[in-house]
Amino acid sequence: MSFRWLVYGANGYTGKIIAERAAARGLRPVLAGRREDAIRPLAEKLKLDYRIFDLSDLASTDRALEGIAAVLHCAGPFSATSKRMVDACLRSKVHYLDITGEIFVFEALHARSREAVEAGITLLPGVGFDVVPSDCLAASLVKSLPEAIELEMAFAAQGGALSKGTLKTMVEHWEKGGAIRRDGKIVSVRQAHISKEVRFSDKTRSVAAIPWGDVATAFYSTGIPNITIYVASSALMPVISRAMTLLNPLIGNRSVKRFLQNQIEKRVKGPDEVMHKEGSVKLWGKVTSRGGLSKEAWLDVPESYSLTADTAIVSAERAAQGKTKPGYFTPSQAFGSDFITEFPGTRLTML
Repeated sequence: MSFRWLVYGANGYTGKIIAERAAARGLRPVLAGRREDAIRPLAEKLKLDYRIFDLSDLASTDRALEGIAAVLHCAGPFSATSKRMVDACLRSKVHYLDITGEIFVFEALHARSREAVEAGITLLPGVGFDVVPSDCLAASLVKSLPEAIELEMAFAAQGGALSKGTLKTMVEHWEKGGAIRRDGKIVSVRQAHISKEVRFSDKTRSVAAIPWGDVATAFYSTGIPNITIYVASSALMPVISRAMTLLNPLIGNRSVKRFLQNQIEKRVKGPDEVMHKEGSVKLWGKVTSRGGLSKEAWLDVPESYSLTADTAIVSAERAAQGKTKPGYFTPSQAFGSDFITEFPGTRLTML
């Protein structure tokens, strides 16, 4: 039996990869977006159905979701688009998934869990690199130390690059600063306010704290009240962070943001096929108990955009097939802490 799911934003960098890989596997998602001139050529090339609608038009959005079991939302920044799509999914009783990594999008969707239960649908954000591998890593670590009260995770990308959408989202949210979770609450901090040395599976790297999605999601996956996420950085990271902090008044200006995002649209291409095949990401995680006991783990995964396509496709297929429950879930809650290990090129090592 065929279960229909829809990719909204299929003409975007990641949406296009998802559409192409799904079609190559014989799957038949419906492609969708705002612009027919961008969606129709891709749909015809892949021999897939397509639908054109703007999320600001409630009637056309509802019509577009007829006959759809699940939506995989790929049109960011999600802080600007996810609420309207979630509203539509609740009205139409369609499962909602996305590939966001934005902390406050996760928080906003979690707050709507009761609505999802009442509508009988799943809210499952973050089914890409943000946050499938790190969420599964966190869930695996807490299994080994259930009494943990602190979680730290870090990641280091090798041989990759950022897409237009990722960079534009970074510009959109930079002036908000960094974020960590302390005593169960999300706390705003300066970007890269903490740096340290972390031993990954291949070597030791310097890392700096960032406002990654797990500051939101790992709390729901593990119950751990203190969470800090890091990314591997160069020695210039603190300098860049201070410079960007000084520029915050400018970056927070809507006109300046629009200019920077337009420049990104014109100049950035994103990772190429070679990067998808040869790139990889190393993750490290550590949980610590009140008494000082700790457990660590490494997780090695393929390049982030390539992994996003794979995990998002599987997640959307399972949701469309009715294999998820009503309410809000993180990836590890929906599919188990071992979900990430189902994908080729992944290796979890508990230390």
